[in-house]
Amino acid sequence: MLTRRDFIKINGLTTAGIGLGLRPNWSPINKYESHRPAPSARKFTSKAVEETIQRVKAAIKDPELAWMFENCYPNTLDTTVKHSVKDGRPDTFVITGDIDAMWMRDSSAQVWPYLPLISKDAELKQLIKGVLNRQAACVLIDPYANAFNAGSTGSEWDSDDTAMKPELHERKWEVDSLCYPIRLAYHYWKISGDSSFFDETWQKAGKLILTTFRQQQRKDGHGPYHFQRKTEVASDTAPNGGYGNPVKPVGLICSIFRPSDDATIYPFLIPSNYFAELSLRQLAEMFRMIAHDDKTASACEALAKEVNAALQKYATKHHPMFGGVLAYEVDGFGNQLFMDDANVPSLLALPYLGAISAHNPLYQNTRRMVLSDTNPYFFKGTAAEGIGGPHVGMDYIWPMSIIIRALTSTSGAEVGKCLHWLKTTHAGTGFMHESFHKNNPADFTRKWFAWANTLFGELIIKTHQYYPGIL
Repeated sequence: MLTRRDFIKINGLTTAGIGLGLRPNWSPINKYESHRPAPSARKFTSKAVEETIQRVKAAIKDPELAWMFENCYPNTLDTTVKHSVKDGRPDTFVITGDIDAMWMRDSSAQVWPYLPLISKDAELKQLIKGVLNRQAACVLIDPYANAFNAGSTGSEWDSDDTAMKPELHERKWEVDSLCYPIRLAYHYWKISGDSSFFDETWQKAGKLILTTFRQQQRKDGHGPYHFQRKTEVASDTAPNGGYGNPVKPVGLICSIFRPSDDATIYPFLIPSNYFAELSLRQLAEMFRMIAHDDKTASACEALAKEVNAALQKYATKHHPMFGGVLAYEVDGFGNQLFMDDANVPSLLALPYLGAISAHNPLYQNTRRMVLSDTNPYFFKGTAAEGIGGPHVGMDYIWPMSIIIRALTSTSGAEVGKCLHWLKTTHAGTGFMHESFHKNNPADFTRKWFAWANTLFGELIIKTHQYYPGIL
């Protein structure tokens, strides 16, 4: 079974895209032929998504970008969703692509770009409501798990030294795993006006999220979570008996792993704490407005306020080159790590998540820092420039970081530059990948990574909306 850490390097085009509908005999003659699965082989078809593809594609003058958009935007629906009705309720299981498991983060992010269409597509709305139902159930199974099986099948990671259950694929505690379902639920509610998902199950899950965040403030010891794995990769396990490096309780929330599934160095992961603060305020609004539960709403707001105060005190520093900037991780003792990772939440992605304004001077200074060689995981080569991370290794740029750079940019010229890099580094496949070598796009990892594909589709739609001339 493939894992997120698997290094699938494709040094040519003959094997790229197997399982995605790509033809092994790719050639320049048919290079702009659709690489989607045949209609009968697609997992789910949305009329609104198909109409959007046709409308946006017709407005794109660049045939290669139009082709890539058609391939990528529907990829989550085409290949990764398993939608059904269980006990009269919609239920949707979303795999990541080449891993047959559902990550709380990825599943939310994969369907996110379709949210604007749910008001005019009842079936799509039901599919996303099914994701919300499945995610609430997953939280109640284990709020500390990052990835789940479709059923009680067990996992290749059952030998990990942590409280594994047969429903879990992996049990790496990542703060963002509980933020993403809130983000999806909140915006589903705001766009559709449908609050019926926020039932007894979701309210139990919301309260458990609040409890888990409080536990991981570490005010009363380590809390119940620990994790260790037998591995040669240091970032794939947690030190100090599985509890991570020490922190001083200052109000921030510990995340033992990053959204890359790599272990944190200092467990107060700043992008995830910004995300948590926003998520807590959204959760509070749902409890107050939908459930009429002022007590839980106030508790969420109090924790959000506490996290915010700690971020203001511990997350920033004056950098000699860039001025006031945000650290990536801190420990409350005064230690701070300055870098950024491609996975979202990241420092670069904070405006994309709605956690900070793109025009905020603190963010702009931080942005300049992480998009420079001051960031040890910023790579610049002959093919492109962008952010990677330790998950894949040195000199590998993640297309996701280029997409996020464009989505958080206030410059049309920068958006155009990012689109050029994305267009020239897909190695002829017509899809996004996890990463590619900075000097050789044909050397890439993960040929089927639905989150990156759908995120690229979101970028094209937003570029069409705000900078149509670029396309």
